[in-house]
Amino acid sequence: MPQPRPAYLDQASRMTKIMKYGSAAHVAVFRLSGGVVGRRFRMTGKLRGAPPVCLLTTIGRKSGRHRTVPLLYLADGERVVMVASQGGMPRHPLWYLNLQANPNVLVQIGRHRRPMRARTAGDDERAALWPRLVEMYPEYDDYQSWTDRRIPVVVFDPA
Repeated sequence: MPQPRPAYLDQASRMTKIMKYGSAAHVAVFRLSGGVVGRRFRMTGKLRGAPPVCLLTTIGRKSGRHRTVPLLYLADGERVVMVASQGGMPRHPLWYLNLQANPNVLVQIGRHRRPMRARTAGDDERAALWPRLVEMYPEYDDYQSWTDRRIPVVVFDPA
């Protein structure tokens, strides 16, 4: 059963700033440690294993600068799958908007970096991937219930 909608979603601009600074700190620690620290998301409220974290680098659609964020990911063979949930916020995350403008990205898992090409999963592919993503991180179902937007599932294929 989905959790009740948290009050922080009504303060989206404040929460976005908190997420921005938290992400920057996570990226710094991940890079300094070569992915040893920060490779698992341990803030999940569930008792399941902590889901894996990678760094995603996109090109800013307005600035043209490299933008890096830590994100949960699902390894799927040579592909990597991520969810543009932004914690159930009403708008898509900036990284998702960036990759719509330029789908060529860099994904770092541990110390290993590789160029990839992003695409939004179609309806059938999303339907097949969503249960696996929710198994990895059950909060995704909560996030979807908190927003009117359909949370995108993004597939990253080797470039």
